[in-house]
Amino acid sequence: MPNGIEPFAEKKKGQDNLEGHLEEMNVVSDRGSEAVKEPLNLTVLGIDCDIAVAILTGGGDRPYAFGLTTSLLSKGPRLDVIGSDELDFLEFRNNPQVRFFNLRGNQRSDTSFVNKVFRVLTYYAKLISYTAASRARIFHILWNNKFEIFDRTFLTLYYRLLGKKIVLTVHNVNAGRRDSKDTHLNRLTLRIQYRLADHIFVHTEKMKRELNKEFGTQNSRVTVIPFGINNAVRTTNLTQVEARQRLGIGHDAKTILFFGNITPYKGLEYLVTAFQQIGLQHEDYRLIIAGRPGKHAKYWRMIQEQINKDLQTCQVLLRAEFVPDDETEVYFKAADVLILPYRHVYQSGVLFLGHSFGLPVLAADVGSLEDDLVEGKTGFVFRPEDPAALARAIEEYFSSDLYANLNSRRREIRDYATERHSWDVVGQMTMSVYADLLRRTFS
Repeated sequence: MPNGIEPFAEKKKGQDNLEGHLEEMNVVSDRGSEAVKEPLNLTVLGIDCDIAVAILTGGGDRPYAFGLTTSLLSKGPRLDVIGSDELDFLEFRNNPQVRFFNLRGNQRSDTSFVNKVFRVLTYYAKLISYTAASRARIFHILWNNKFEIFDRTFLTLYYRLLGKKIVLTVHNVNAGRRDSKDTHLNRLTLRIQYRLADHIFVHTEKMKRELNKEFGTQNSRVTVIPFGINNAVRTTNLTQVEARQRLGIGHDAKTILFFGNITPYKGLEYLVTAFQQIGLQHEDYRLIIAGRPGKHAKYWRMIQEQINKDLQTCQVLLRAEFVPDDETEVYFKAADVLILPYRHVYQSGVLFLGHSFGLPVLAADVGSLEDDLVEGKTGFVFRPEDPAALARAIEEYFSSDLYANLNSRRREIRDYATERHSWDVVGQMTMSVYADLLRRTFS
């Protein structure tokens, strides 16, 4: 593949040393001629319980909950998964290794305030009751719940008092800072939860450095793991031509996609401004905006006013609502490129969703987004909060070999991202941490 990505697909150091790390922790055994990884052997560790780990999902983030859980299940342990209607996967129901507890139920917003309060309080009551009776030794928190201050402090302390080992996946070191809503109380409660956790997972070295600097965490308690590629959204044989027909987009239109929740930190207004600048010279460009508006009503009204004229001319296609998994591929297959015009971000699951469809990405140079792009091979980066820079990046992309050879490059991008962000690697690294925590408990 002379124009391919293979030369750039170097594994991270943590992945290179993973096999040796597992061997050092005595988590590899041989059965016959085949080496079988067993990162969590309950019998060897002297633990007399069927369920070793509880995965606390917070009731959302389907892709991450699905990817991590299925990866862990492939490595032997029995799990409790605490979730909601959104996470009620068929794969969980039919697997004897997993017990799915739908404690959160439905989380629909079109209900009364009283029902919402009752629903949340009922969930917390069920969660506390489950915790008191659970035989799980490790509680792995993927996301906190509705009342984050309570979750970070009293609830996490409650888990510790019950003798649970706490593993915490930190997707955003400080979302308050990202959203320009940081407070002393926010930072204090984050510091408390980070101190109460026995081990913390983050997705980038930058996040680890921020944890250490801002919250005083110890290097030995923080592990950088890849952000697993999205494998919860199914793909079919749908072609780009068919996807565009469904959306009413011409086959020769240069099509840009913005996907995901619409909230201020994602900088959608910069993309709209850049798109409108390009549209003055190119009538064949189209912008798809697909995602649910957040709770920032003033920001959403501003976006609506900004795109009103383009909606009337059909240059902008808007779907301002949550897009279910079974409809997601239509947007990613119809598009030529995914754009992340973010102001501030730690990591983006949307980037890996795009790459799972082999879609190139143009990303603002914030957080660690640049680390997950190979310039000119899987996408391009541009200066954040600068519509002119974004407009140049869009025109550069549509003049590049990457766009010209997009049909063949899609598979290369998908393969590259799948290798670099393998759920198998995430699962092995996670299991080794579990085993280490349990071994220290029972040694």
